Amino acid sequence: MGAEGGARPGEAVMARTSTTQETPGARERAHDAEVLVVGAGPTGLLLAGDLAASGRRVTLIERRDDTTSNLSRALVVHARTLEQFDARGLAEDLVKAGHPIEKLRLFGTATLDPTSLPTRFPFVLVVGQYEVERLLERRAQEAGVVFRHGAELTALRQDAHTVTAEIREADEDRTLRARYLVGTDGVHSKVREELGLPFPGKSVIRSMVLADVRLDEPPKAPFTADATERAFALIGTFGDGWYRVMGWHRDRQLPDSAPADLEEVREFTRLALGSDFGIREARWISRFHSDERQAPAYRVGRIFLAGDAAHVHSPAGGMGMNTGLQDAANLSWKLAAVLDATSAPTLLDTYEAERHPVGTMVLRTSGAILRIALTRFPGSRAARSLAGTLVDRIWPVAKRAIMTVSGIGLSYPAPSGSHRLAGKRAPDLALASGRLYEALREGRFVLVTPRGARSRGEDTRFIHEETAGAGRFTLLIRPDGYIAWAGEGPDPAGREAALTEWTGRAA
Repeated sequence: MGAEGGARPGEAVMARTSTTQETPGARERAHDAEVLVVGAGPTGLLLAGDLAASGRRVTLIERRDDTTSNLSRALVVHARTLEQFDARGLAEDLVKAGHPIEKLRLFGTATLDPTSLPTRFPFVLVVGQYEVERLLERRAQEAGVVFRHGAELTALRQDAHTVTAEIREADEDRTLRARYLVGTDGVHSKVREELGLPFPGKSVIRSMVLADVRLDEPPKAPFTADATERAFALIGTFGDGWYRVMGWHRDRQLPDSAPADLEEVREFTRLALGSDFGIREARWISRFHSDERQAPAYRVGRIFLAGDAAHVHSPAGGMGMNTGLQDAANLSWKLAAVLDATSAPTLLDTYEAERHPVGTMVLRTSGAILRIALTRFPGSRAARSLAGTLVDRIWPVAKRAIMTVSGIGLSYPAPSGSHRLAGKRAPDLALASGRLYEALREGRFVLVTPRGARSRGEDTRFIHEETAGAGRFTLLIRPDGYIAWAGEGPDPAGREAALTEWTGRAA
């Protein structure tokens, strides 16, 4: 949704606009970049890399002097995110850096089994966030993203054509101008603050402790988690002798500033998992609290929010980083298409329309998992036991749970009267030339038709592929792997209408 059409949160920054009239050529010369991305976490790195790979001029602003760190919270990459990495030729490298697991325990006996997922990645990948960042930073650098490390955003303003960012870099104040800006700068987003957007919500769990440790007696599984009425803990391996431990003790509710030590980590681990596994030698211990918050808007004019700047959730289910990466995958191709002038600017309205409901769903899902896991009352514990049984033993419930948490079951709204496949995630179809997600690596729409239905002539709006086997559907698949339009048989009129709507008319 754009900034036009009545008052809404974030209008304050829209009021700080320039009335200077410029020609389009002068405006383009005045821009330091086409897109400024603020924040070099996984969301910002994926977004910036996508845009640069599509030929756009991108500058990424990051407060840290170095973007990568092994001291990060996220530890899980789900199947749908791996599919997005596959569409960029990155999935194999990421899988090699982590540990695929076939079960993910949520609470009590409740366990998610991804082995039945209809994907090339029927598992949960345990991998440090820093490995994700390293992979995405390398890709962004190779694609030509301009990194400005040690640069802090201090102010923002925008007009009808330009976003102007004031930054402090090396103790000097500088001004950068771009056609669009995306804030991927986390929970304490300066971009969101400058937009005047609230961040309503609340803290759902306090005094969580994170530690990277060595273990004398590691658990058999690469990822272990459980909860009791007094404590919660999880342990995941980095594969190099270090383990991530995260947990919470109901009787030790301390402020974030209170120091944490190894004895506290041992205690909540023993309470939740029955053993402390010989925890020793921490390289990092931190205390934090977990919030549930969501911005009311993901777009104000030419400025967007994505990742933790737009929404934060409890760590239950490991969906936080994955949701941010999906935000980036949704927005990047739309910005590229509008900057290329192959799609109308109204395409950008679909980012908030599609992703805001997803953020709300993840907020509710992760919050429900957390509350069930940490309940302390006998009646509630009985309900938790029943919920665990439902997830474990009743197939429709189990399937819905893993489809939701993995992201494989996510779909976007389609216009009334659309084919039932429109808006759905596209599976990795076998094509005459290979696989769908290999074809998506060009960052373009892919038109998949039955064999022998190839159209005449060239159309640069899409890549035309034929199915490897028999098929009756014609599918127009977006660059982010969702079905924009589907038809029975060739249906050239319906296909052309959809292409015009999404990409403009053929040249």
